[in-house]
Amino acid sequence: MRLAVLLGGIVLWLMGAVAALAQEAWVQIEARPTLAEAEERARAYASLFPNVVGYSLDSGWYAIALGPYSRDAASVQLSLLRGEGLIPNDSYLAEADHFGSQFWPVGGAASAPAPVTEPAPEAVLPEVAEPEAETVLLAPIPDETPEEARASEAALTPETRKELQEALQWFGQYKGAIDGAFGAGTRRSMAAWQMSEGLEGTGILTTAQRGKLLDGFRTERDAIGLTPVSEEEAAIEITLPLSLVEFDRYQPPFAQYREMAGSGYRVLLISQPGDQARLSGLFDLMQTLEIVPVEGERQLNRNAFLLTGANAVSASYTMAELRGGFIKGFTLVWPVADAARAAKVLDAMKASFRPFGDHALDDSLGEPMAVSRGDLVAGLQVRKPIISRSGFYVDGTGRVATTPEVLKNCGRITIDGGIEMTVAAEDAAGGVAILAPASALAPLGVAALRQTTTASGGEIAVAGYSYPDTLTEPVLTFGTLADTKDLDGNAARERLQLKALEGDAGGPVIDATGRVIGMLLPRVAEEGRVLPDDVSFAADAGVILRALGSEATADAPQGAAPGAMAAEDIARIGRDMTVQVSCWE
Repeated sequence: MRLAVLLGGIVLWLMGAVAALAQEAWVQIEARPTLAEAEERARAYASLFPNVVGYSLDSGWYAIALGPYSRDAASVQLSLLRGEGLIPNDSYLAEADHFGSQFWPVGGAASAPAPVTEPAPEAVLPEVAEPEAETVLLAPIPDETPEEARASEAALTPETRKELQEALQWFGQYKGAIDGAFGAGTRRSMAAWQMSEGLEGTGILTTAQRGKLLDGFRTERDAIGLTPVSEEEAAIEITLPLSLVEFDRYQPPFAQYREMAGSGYRVLLISQPGDQARLSGLFDLMQTLEIVPVEGERQLNRNAFLLTGANAVSASYTMAELRGGFIKGFTLVWPVADAARAAKVLDAMKASFRPFGDHALDDSLGEPMAVSRGDLVAGLQVRKPIISRSGFYVDGTGRVATTPEVLKNCGRITIDGGIEMTVAAEDAAGGVAILAPASALAPLGVAALRQTTTASGGEIAVAGYSYPDTLTEPVLTFGTLADTKDLDGNAARERLQLKALEGDAGGPVIDATGRVIGMLLPRVAEEGRVLPDDVSFAADAGVILRALGSEATADAPQGAAPGAMAAEDIARIGRDMTVQVSCWE
């Protein structure tokens, strides 16, 4: 039977060579991404078929085909060869305008049939002149009628039918199940794809249209390299674009995949034991990474979080969920210029993501880091502010008093790491600035600015972010109100006996009753004057009130007692009202 098929192919090829005007169709049997691979496959097929040809495709791939034939001869040959299993089941008829330049046979012309060894007299074949090397322009193949298309569609294998649905889904036309059943949804998708190609939307793909759809799908899919991955250490199953990224290293809580060949793509698989507190901490940490752009969606609930964002260069998507005592998720980073392809990668990753097992990444995996986690988190660059100082809430809408020192050369200003603020007022001479949120906040605590004179010698405390890159809570530093004016006699500045750090500047100065009597000013080196370390100054409450305008706060702290308060109560008041103010590029 195979011999009969081969002889039949030779006869059909000779018939096509004799009747050049009828050379209208090819049987496309393969496509390869590189010329070297295509030539190797063409050489292999040429040992079996005498009329193997190879052409480049618009997609950048290289097609291997048999022909040319007349339309009818090509259909017969396609059916015979697929039936015998000599060519792939997804082979199809191709049109003249489907191909570009010819690469096989070498020289650009189809080779003549191989000579037959000692043929019987009746089997002697007439000699046929070898076609010339120049390109022959062929008329387009008339497409199948809907009836013919249905007939060829009925012969498709279940795998090919599913692949067609996947291709329609890939190009955004189909959103149903991949089941190989061509129902109303699939038909509508086929019609939509046809119309997107400038074709009549019949909802029934012809053989050539199926070939074009699958060619485009396979070309894009293979260029991305979507591959199911079972990451045993992280206990995550997910489909990854392994033509764009490759495994780099483990550094818990991440399994990192770096970009390949300058693709601009990166992937993190997130895996760690945890609870709601650790989920919230991871949510905050991820926002400090350079790979997560500042602008974007931020969602955190009890059992999951979502972060998205984009800047002029890159975009990212991060999700994580808490299940059974483990936090699992992933991050995808891609170039903003490649948004269409990235959307397909992201869809594949989201659809395939599945945690498994009863473990997460072991903390002992990966190499020890040579730098502190303040500068590098699991090998990822951390976004750090230009400068951070302290501030405190001065009203119930979320306005904040701070030092103008923190506002210089800022692209944006935030409090507590992520809340965007703008400068509402600034008194450079008094050393106070007022920040306002874009929308009203609900602070835990608000400063009660003391409008009456405070006696010198009383105990005071300053709440501030003394160690902004290390501690995430304000520190309370205790001292004494040395004088109600500074060394030059300025009554708008109070002198404190207190050892403060740079990060404390902008923090509230709280008296023993829990009221705020001023705001700590930065230490400024004056020419020819070196002050002791325990000498600090504060802008008094009156300066803050003037910066606020006519809207002054009540002269009573929340839950305050009429007399002196316990140290732990003052600490609570200071902690609830104090924020970290950060300046970013």
